[in-house]
Amino acid sequence: MPVLDIRQIGDPVLRSPADPVPLKDGAPDARITQLIEEMYHAMDRVRGIGLAAPQVGVGLRVFTWDVEGSRGAVINPLLELSGDPGFVPREGGEGEDAVLREGCLSVPGGIFAPVSRRPRTVLTGVGPQGELLRIEATGLLAACFQHEADHLAGKLFLDRLTGEHKKQAYRALRKGAMA
Repeated sequence: MPVLDIRQIGDPVLRSPADPVPLKDGAPDARITQLIEEMYHAMDRVRGIGLAAPQVGVGLRVFTWDVEGSRGAVINPLLELSGDPGFVPREGGEGEDAVLREGCLSVPGGIFAPVSRRPRTVLTGVGPQGELLRIEATGLLAACFQHEADHLAGKLFLDRLTGEHKKQAYRALRKGAMA
């Protein structure tokens, strides 16, 4: 099995919206199934809890996760956040956001910062074998789904930071680049 490299901030693939995966009769082809297996391997190798295809240089709408006993992959995901459809978490709205410290496999230097995420999500999409998925998630799993969906939209968790947290994160990035 090939070893996938995780792309780092500055790679254009991380800032480009991913394309939908073409499905034949509702199922992915063997190439996508193989990509998912390789993504699991890469995610496990670096002890991540989620990995989006753009993070391994593939501009397709696919991500994997392994959070608190829930492990899976989704193709062409959509997220519903507090009743609003869409795959990019929105600011404000109904309910209280949860704030968790996030990091990212594509952001070097062990940078973690508080990110506001919706506390509940419903993920829908297609599984690796063509099965329809619908997963209700809260807590860390909900945050993971939103983080990976951001990758598919060409966003990084750093884009969600504000004020001093954003300044500190970018200072740490610059310091790491100079080291």
